[in-house]
Amino acid sequence: MRKSASSIRPTRASLNRLLSYRNQNPDRAEEIDEEIREVFQQRKAVLALDMCGFSRLTESHGVIHFLAMIQQMRDACVPAMKGNDGAIVKFDADNAFAIFDHPGNALEAALDIFRAFEAMNAVLPTDRDLYGSIGIGYGDLLVVGDEDVFGPEMNHASKLGEDIASRMQILLTPQAHDALPPDRYAFARQTYTVGGVEHVGYRLVRPHILHG
Repeated sequence: MRKSASSIRPTRASLNRLLSYRNQNPDRAEEIDEEIREVFQQRKAVLALDMCGFSRLTESHGVIHFLAMIQQMRDACVPAMKGNDGAIVKFDADNAFAIFDHPGNALEAALDIFRAFEAMNAVLPTDRDLYGSIGIGYGDLLVVGDEDVFGPEMNHASKLGEDIASRMQILLTPQAHDALPPDRYAFARQTYTVGGVEHVGYRLVRPHILHG
């Protein structure tokens, strides 16, 4: 007898079992999809960070030097993410991912991460300077415990953070941007093309226009 959705824990193993069952029972795909959504789906903001300069630093200083810098990045990210009520999903090489209940928390975490980078860069040798780019999305995601996150907004945020944003830039998806207070931050709307499809992102220009 299969477990009811309410008794299934949102783990990778549980998701894999449901997906295998879906593959074996294509006639029940719609029912199983609804079960997966019931177990895993949450409305969250997601932050995707990418460190800048991986290839250059590895070639000029070696992989151990860069691995040490990745650890510095993690040391900066953890308090910034947790301090803004975020849950760290994973660190993957020179990338970091976290989820938040609201994109405002994700954006403040991104700003705190960059402030931590700047503080570190002020006292570290130039060859250890930390830089990053961040994408933020917001919407219905499949949250696999503290192991992974899936969904269009995760994909979009990752694309913004890894491929579109420049060094020390924060880009938001339209869904994340539209969920923020309209008078608290300033953004520049920009378009970019991926696979022949035009997408929209919002680049943070400056935070905290109004206080209180």
